[in-house]
Amino acid sequence: MGRRVRKRPLRISEPDDRLPSAHAVCQVSAVTPFPSPCRVRHLPGCILFALPAEIDLGNGAALHAAVAAAADARADELRLLVLDFTETEFMDSQGARLVSDVRHHLPRHVRLRVVAAPDGVPNRVLEVTGVRRDVPVYADLTEALAAGTYP
Repeated sequence: MGRRVRKRPLRISEPDDRLPSAHAVCQVSAVTPFPSPCRVRHLPGCILFALPAEIDLGNGAALHAAVAAAADARADELRLLVLDFTETEFMDSQGARLVSDVRHHLPRHVRLRVVAAPDGVPNRVLEVTGVRRDVPVYADLTEALAAGTYP
């Protein structure tokens, strides 16, 4: 009999070697939540989230919780929040839901901008789901930061 080792819970801000690599083959009978880390960059009046390579049912709620917590922590000074999907290769409707939920969570004075490559999967998902009508989507980060008034 093998000994059971209790592992500490994962946090979204830390990478974890226990997760299978993108090239590993594994079978699961149900959805297994693997919180994918995102990189967060704090600038004066702005938070940038570089989102993970995959956004789906397994990590959508954890990503929303991380974005909401960061926005709440800087609510008084925050003017702009950017969700950067340029490294996201796969995204289902959970990515569109993430953008919509974040938009509804933010106070009125905080602008939300999305960065997605024009020919990428995230851009197409946002277009098909209608999220692009509600949130400005930019082709690159420089364009998103330069657009409009910030901060």
